[in-house]
Amino acid sequence: MDIRTLTLFQHLATSLHFGQTAQANHVSPSGLSRAIQRLEQELGTPLLLRDNRHVSLTPAGEQLLHYANDQLTQWHQLKRSLTQQAQQLSGTVRIYCSVTAAYSHLPQLLDPFRQRHPEVEIQLTTGDAASALARLQAQEADVAIAASDGQFAKPFAFQILDWVPVAVIGPKLPCQVQRQLAQSEVDWGAIPLILPEHGQTRRRLETWYRHKQVGKPKIYATVGGHEALLSMVALGCGVGIAPQVVIDNSPVKSRLLTLSEEGEVPTFNLGVGCLAQRREEPLIKAFMAVTAAP
Repeated sequence: MDIRTLTLFQHLATSLHFGQTAQANHVSPSGLSRAIQRLEQELGTPLLLRDNRHVSLTPAGEQLLHYANDQLTQWHQLKRSLTQQAQQLSGTVRIYCSVTAAYSHLPQLLDPFRQRHPEVEIQLTTGDAASALARLQAQEADVAIAASDGQFAKPFAFQILDWVPVAVIGPKLPCQVQRQLAQSEVDWGAIPLILPEHGQTRRRLETWYRHKQVGKPKIYATVGGHEALLSMVALGCGVGIAPQVVIDNSPVKSRLLTLSEEGEVPTFNLGVGCLAQRREEPLIKAFMAVTAAP
């Protein structure tokens, strides 16, 4: 049971609404549900009563809420005390992330970081999410938002931010691809694919396609960056795959059709990371400390 999970539970116990709590804490509804399920498993008892319309606390949930209120109050008092004691940092921290992450996850990190360390300059570079680890390893960035199948491997140190669902998408636009997808039995071997150049989504698309057992894929294009991929799918060029957070924040969202069932394509972890050998450097340590806070 960690501070982040207690914070999610405290908010949910007050709002009694999964959607509101997920939005307020910048997590997906499915990620929130998994966090509460893990908490219930850890305590060995249900904390919430749920049906299609209502959420309410069980007696155990009421007890945990009192505990969470006390613990979080002490935690925030400790944070304020340590912040006041900390020396004022200065310099530049270089951050790398995708365009989508720059407005879906980065603001919740930058706001508290700038409040604590107003003298630190932020240098932000955006690009293909799949290049994040390479940017860290080349020391072209100090910290980066990146994705992983599970645990992040050495030589990196990471703090998990979120669990990100992935979806297979096609065009809603009337076109040849849309007509192929509308068939009662889809001939996947004849449908063009838009492939990410590399990274987590590329591997997920390859795995998803192999399960179709239709032979060699028909590749229309290989692109760098999820945003470009979504645009090509929306234009009717083919079928692709992308994180749900990218789809939800895309200006072409209304022109995309989700083709995969929930859970058909595995989720991945989204985290903020740095080179493990640099994590004790003052600026990097300060930024990573913000990511670990609720």
